[in-house]
Amino acid sequence: MTPRLDGRACHEARSISVVKHFTKYAAGSVLISCGDTRVLCTASIEEKVPHFLKDSGQGWLTAEYSLLPSSTLTRVPREINKGKPTGRTSEIQRIIGRSLRAAVDLKRLGERTIHIDCDVLQADGGTRTTSVTGAMIALSDAIQSLIVNGDLRQTPIVGIVSAISVGIVNGDVMCDLNYSEDSRADVDMNVVMLNAETFVEIQGTAENRPYTRAQLDGMLGVAQDALTTTNAIIQPLLSI
Repeated sequence: MTPRLDGRACHEARSISVVKHFTKYAAGSVLISCGDTRVLCTASIEEKVPHFLKDSGQGWLTAEYSLLPSSTLTRVPREINKGKPTGRTSEIQRIIGRSLRAAVDLKRLGERTIHIDCDVLQADGGTRTTSVTGAMIALSDAIQSLIVNGDLRQTPIVGIVSAISVGIVNGDVMCDLNYSEDSRADVDMNVVMLNAETFVEIQGTAENRPYTRAQLDGMLGVAQDALTTTNAIIQPLLSI
């Protein structure tokens, strides 16, 4: 069994801490920390939908993601200077959006858009999965604000979405990889689940060597167990 630098067992996730209402103006805002990874997740409401949903009676949810310049050991240039997001950023934004839409009945949301913004303040692995989990909490607060203001009668949230990374390092299945582990993993996988029961997204890549069906089942089992624990932590923080 490969020893982990932070002393965790292979199946053990990093500790999670959450500060709600971290900023003043967003309808929902959360600073979420997963080990040394810290992400500011905000949810903002716009009373209109994209043109393809106009007069449909259906709402929309979309997401943006960014690594802030000082979030890593070497400065990350702002992507606005490049004129467009990188492929990695675009991929992560789509993952966050798809994941959160799985938690919402868009028909019950009405013709409004919720914008999710995830800004990584400090990166130590698992930034996309931490973003999904933090955004779920920010989303629930934004929905609650609509209910309190009388704009919605009932919540359109249908479940809890959360996410975690798993992988194989030196032949061992590991949960919630930090940067050191992720950078030398044979397999890197991100798992998003609804209510820790059904899968929303599975991204599994053989970075150095392919993996077996048994290893895949092992990673998914570890991920589901970890997300069951994660949901127990964040559920009391949700406004649903």
